[in-house]
Amino acid sequence: MNDLDRILHKVQKPARYTGGEWNAINKDWDRTPIRIALSYPDVYEIGMSNMALPILYEVLNAQPDVLAERVFTPWVDMMAEMKNAGVPLFSLETKHPLGEFDIIGFSLGHELTYTNILAMLDLAHIPGLSKERNGQHPLIIAGGTCVLNPEPLADFIDVFFIGDGEEVLPEFLDVYRTAKANGFSREQLLRQAATIGGVYVPRFYEAKYNPDGTLKSLLPTIPEASPIIRRRIVTLLPPPITHPIVPYIEAVHDRGAIEIQRGCTRGCRFCQAGIIYRPVRERGHGVIEKAVEEIVACCGYDEVSLVSLSTGDYKGIDKLVGNLTQRFPDVSLSLPSLHLNSFSLELVQAFAGRKKMGLTFAPEAGSERMRRVINKNLTETEIIETITTVFEKGWTSLKLYFMIGLPTETMEDVQAIVVLVDKIRMVGKQVSGKPPQLRINASAFVPKPHTPFQWAAQDTAEQLAAKHELLVNGLQRRGVRLSWQDPRVSRLEAAMSRGDRGLGQVIYKAWQNGAVFDAWDEQLKYHAWQKAFEETGLNIDFYARRERKLDELLPWSHIDVGVSTDFLKAEYTKALQAEATPDCADGRCVNCGLEGWGVGCV
Repeated sequence: MNDLDRILHKVQKPARYTGGEWNAINKDWDRTPIRIALSYPDVYEIGMSNMALPILYEVLNAQPDVLAERVFTPWVDMMAEMKNAGVPLFSLETKHPLGEFDIIGFSLGHELTYTNILAMLDLAHIPGLSKERNGQHPLIIAGGTCVLNPEPLADFIDVFFIGDGEEVLPEFLDVYRTAKANGFSREQLLRQAATIGGVYVPRFYEAKYNPDGTLKSLLPTIPEASPIIRRRIVTLLPPPITHPIVPYIEAVHDRGAIEIQRGCTRGCRFCQAGIIYRPVRERGHGVIEKAVEEIVACCGYDEVSLVSLSTGDYKGIDKLVGNLTQRFPDVSLSLPSLHLNSFSLELVQAFAGRKKMGLTFAPEAGSERMRRVINKNLTETEIIETITTVFEKGWTSLKLYFMIGLPTETMEDVQAIVVLVDKIRMVGKQVSGKPPQLRINASAFVPKPHTPFQWAAQDTAEQLAAKHELLVNGLQRRGVRLSWQDPRVSRLEAAMSRGDRGLGQVIYKAWQNGAVFDAWDEQLKYHAWQKAFEETGLNIDFYARRERKLDELLPWSHIDVGVSTDFLKAEYTKALQAEATPDCADGRCVNCGLEGWGVGCV
């Protein structure tokens, strides 16, 4: 692509757009009948750290008649240069314009990438609105955690995949092959797709609203479409990806990554992932050890992350880590999402002397009352004992995650964060003789669909500002660094998370007003969103900060993730009473609703 050569020298990090990386797959374009562009709608460094993309990349390219290539959102400088030069958005592997692909698939893990989708389609000269596309345009599909409430994107996406893509995507491709071979129209293809379990085609559903703006009904308009879309679940995890593409530039997660288990039984009430990835499915020790061996040999990484929602809950994690450290003495292991209560002494011992690995813990709340509210069943004694062990084993720095704005939270609960951090700091100082380095992240609570807190209100900007000020003043300590997200970003995220189809016009107008890369502080154009809400006559706080009634029909009520609404309601009631629910991994079923799905439980 000669035009690309003329503009690359004008932009930051041109390697974002060149392709040709180690392990990239290049198939013969002319001899491969089904061509799919895979995208995480953010910059290359973030997209290449997404774990879903390499899985789908391998699943699709393993099929002889399918090629899958990658595309990410160009940074603002590249967007401008491409528009000036008339260069359409292209894939990394073969540099074909996106408009020449049959299908464009988006992996959606963050609500604030929605305007990036429209920006990418615009750069590709493809209409953003599905009603303006025809059979000459690529089919636009999407999956990921965000599509568990697909309604805000219903105007833009042709087909949503609900659940594990490894399970449903091959079935969809069978339908696509048949449709292509028989010359079906787009309408005929979509009608056939709507019959697949876990597939949601929004154009075949009609939403009706009550006078107060709440949802009255959302029902199918054709017989092929089901009133309820059930999440697809992979019962046995496929082998991990051990030949991932190795970026030329540093990605956000610049290391090998092995998913050791999927799902979590802890039941934290704010955590969407803990609900929508149930039940727990583990990979065996031998599979993981072989995968680490292959990924190190194939990619040259000297650090490998053992990925899970709660890595310390993986059965035999201490033995696994011990074996890996013995077999691969030159490889640093990282274990994200450690649960403080499950980080055993044996696991810490396995890392003795291995200082390269960073440790991150998530107490989430400072007071024991708030931890019962959110079902983070940790006492302060357990936290301090575990942290003491960590410092005694030689660690001098930790990252700690907290949330503010949680349901029923008081200023005393926020002050408890300061008190807990001070105690942790004191423990570190007593052990090593100097203050430890503590990075404290205090994010604002965002109510998410399919969680016990999906009905809860979000704090106002004034409430969050007061809580941030308390933390800033209380944590002015040597070695303590506090960070938090712009409250306006959290407000937008809450609105997108719990929005209905009406938000589609807001997203579209916000993009027209210049919104793009909304999750990036330096790019956030909040005025573009304010103007979009004004132009559509909608109120952002109706979506973000309104407490929902328990009997309200929610925009995502037609999406069945397996965990029952009755369970979520019971958990919300218990949260308001600061009553904890035990971990079902301890042997007591909590009746979440998954039993009977044919997937088994822990």
